[in-house]
Amino acid sequence: MSARGVAILGSTGSIGCNTFRVLEALGPEKFRVVALAAGRNVRVLVEQIARHQPDLVSVENEGVREQLKAELIARNCSVPLIVTGENGLVDVATHPEADCLVSATVGAVGFVPTLRALEAGKRVALANKETLVMAGELMTRAAEKSGAEILPVDSEHNALHQCLRGETVSEVRRIILTASGGPFRTRDKAAIQSATVAEALQHPTWNMGAKITIDSATLMNKGLEVIEAHWLFGFGPDEISIVVHPESIVHSMIEMIDGSVIAQMGITDMRHAIQYALTYPDRYDSELAPLDLARLSSLHFEEPDLERFPCISLAYRALRTGGTLPAAMNAANEEAVQAFIDEQVSFADIPQIIKTVMDEHRTSDVKDLAGVLDADRSARVLAQSVIAQLSEQRRVTGAA
Repeated sequence: MSARGVAILGSTGSIGCNTFRVLEALGPEKFRVVALAAGRNVRVLVEQIARHQPDLVSVENEGVREQLKAELIARNCSVPLIVTGENGLVDVATHPEADCLVSATVGAVGFVPTLRALEAGKRVALANKETLVMAGELMTRAAEKSGAEILPVDSEHNALHQCLRGETVSEVRRIILTASGGPFRTRDKAAIQSATVAEALQHPTWNMGAKITIDSATLMNKGLEVIEAHWLFGFGPDEISIVVHPESIVHSMIEMIDGSVIAQMGITDMRHAIQYALTYPDRYDSELAPLDLARLSSLHFEEPDLERFPCISLAYRALRTGGTLPAAMNAANEEAVQAFIDEQVSFADIPQIIKTVMDEHRTSDVKDLAGVLDADRSARVLAQSVIAQLSEQRRVTGAA
């Protein structure tokens, strides 16, 4: 059998780089990289192109395109077709020789390209949870129509996919997402609210990008995963639970109607989930060391504190309301997190910004792509207005 073609959105990020490690371990006889999309990290992208020689590459803009081309020529590397912008992302996602798309961009930028890949019948190894949060109805509808597969790369949803494999859904009482608790799991509310950016970026178990790490600190990451789990597996909000598990060894669980609990366990390395999504339904040897159960001293589980981490409740509210509210919530969160990283607002402001946007958003049914994108845009405008007010208040207070 010939090698299967792989396209990667977000090739220079954490998931993208780990995808290359998985592909190289599996060998070129199984998979071939045919298209890549990255933003502006030319240094890493040049190495990826030189090593894997894709047919097509997409970058953020013309300036990055010219820089990349010059770097490749200077290294005597063959120059692939280089495209730019959102159209370039779509070209990568729908490359005719790509059997599988690894969707690993962060935030809403991956939404349209992923939808187009599903419409084209591609298998999507999905690491961009915002895609399903914004418009899970559109995504799942597109997959059903074209016969495309969505294989989750998030460790929690990948674990649920494995736990549910072969089970009868009607015999499952609930699915249980595990959360590390982030860097503020043991801090009191006052200490959490005054947290700095540096503190919020110190995740205890996973090495991720800044946005996802901040989401893990607020536990919005888990809220987004609740919505994602609904669309991936069809369970309602009352059938999706969260449990804090600081060791991050049990990646998620399902509880059967007879009380049995089935868990997926493994070391904290995203390559497990990436390889599973690429090779499903087959399994291959992995270069990773297996989990050493004898060395585990103990595993702890606790309920999430909704008072200290209000973003969880906001996500459940968005899921229960449905329509365009999850898209608005996601947009507000992205804007709030970036404002916090830029030190325009405090950590405590993040859930407040999201709540304000959700309270003022006029929710409508998800009918088409335009409606989702409109909800996203309007929520961002409102979030930016709230951020500006909070930033001004902070400046005046600081000056006083």
